[in-house]
Amino acid sequence: MRMRSRLAALGALAGLTATLAAVTPAEEAYAHGAMTYPATRSYQCYRDGIDNGVGGGLAPTNPVCQNLLAENGNYPFYNWFGNLISNAGGRHREIIPDGKLCGPHPQFSGLNAVSEHWPTTTLQAGSTITFQYNAWAPHPGTWYLYVTKDGWDPNSPLGWDDLEPVPFDQVTNPPIRQGGPEGPEYYWESTLPNKSGRHIIYSIWQRSDSPEAFYDCTDVIFTGGNGNGPGNGSDTQAPTAPGTPVANTVNGTSAQISWPAASDNVGVTEYRVYNAANDQLLATTRNTGATLTGLTPNTSYSIYVVARDAAGNTSSPSPTLTFNSGSAPATSCEIEYTTPTTWYGGFTAEVRIYNGGHEPINGWELTWDFTQGESITQAWSATAQQSGTTVTVTNASWNSTIPHHGSVEFGFVANSTNNPGTPENFKLNGSLCSVA
Repeated sequence: MRMRSRLAALGALAGLTATLAAVTPAEEAYAHGAMTYPATRSYQCYRDGIDNGVGGGLAPTNPVCQNLLAENGNYPFYNWFGNLISNAGGRHREIIPDGKLCGPHPQFSGLNAVSEHWPTTTLQAGSTITFQYNAWAPHPGTWYLYVTKDGWDPNSPLGWDDLEPVPFDQVTNPPIRQGGPEGPEYYWESTLPNKSGRHIIYSIWQRSDSPEAFYDCTDVIFTGGNGNGPGNGSDTQAPTAPGTPVANTVNGTSAQISWPAASDNVGVTEYRVYNAANDQLLATTRNTGATLTGLTPNTSYSIYVVARDAAGNTSSPSPTLTFNSGSAPATSCEIEYTTPTTWYGGFTAEVRIYNGGHEPINGWELTWDFTQGESITQAWSATAQQSGTTVTVTNASWNSTIPHHGSVEFGFVANSTNNPGTPENFKLNGSLCSVA
């Protein structure tokens, strides 16, 4: 049923694409993703225009969205997910001048307007919410979420000095799920800063497979806070460092890590687990333990943990834990691979992984080799990456376990200049699988 629904959605998307081709400028459309909750300026205006228009036309009622349409035409509406700089490469402050943070791409310049009419989302300060980021065209990378300082001037164009110096949240390669307001979406939990009143959440998504980066401004109103964000006054005491982490269970591709709790004068709100080799964020949790997935068997890893409180104060790092991921459990796997829909230049595929072993598989990674030059463009119920002809697919957070004598399914869309071939060398967690 999920597969049939997905194919129906793809058919609807094809119809929408044809419609947009008739009304959008004949320029390259950068289409990758943007925040839908809390909603960005571009997405808020798109919804305002579409919801009040007729037959897919735009008729925004919000005055600042009307000005955006007058300044940039329909491009930033129909391409609300494409506010990017293609060659950013992490040089955000270097290449984006003050006043243009919200719309660094010229076709999104209207998003930089100073106005009290930008639509807002009301959020509870210090609460934990699930950020939703549309995955129009998924890519690996890291998201950085900044918030404006207390006392920033909303009557002036947004500048870099208006933002807190460090992001209040950072996440790398979050999971993707179906069912977002505009289709598949990235999602992750985050603890909001302790702010009060009107602010801007500034989002940067830097791809790791390209220098391309995406930028968005989200207008929010924080309630229940006292304005004591990072570096702003009352609560300036950081938590103590967490205790030494230990690896409780390792199975080659995942590891269960725990650590003694940190303490704080007000209260610890979350822990963050980092890769000690490159300071990459691996996990965020409110508990004193986390499961790390997607590990390479028989590989040494080093991690450390930091604690944060509601005001954004961050502890010193815990002592470093170095552990070996161990051998992958022996698997007895079978793959069912089908291509239910094909068209000139592409196809959809459905993949079923069957675990014939006597133990559940906790955390899985499936690899294979394409044989006809195929290339994946989008996946659902899993995360897919491709290097040359080799495809690597990892589980979503909700289907990470394949039960004993059970199965999981995922699907993808791919380009192909020929009829899709039969992939070879299916391996589950490094063990060769048979093909049904």
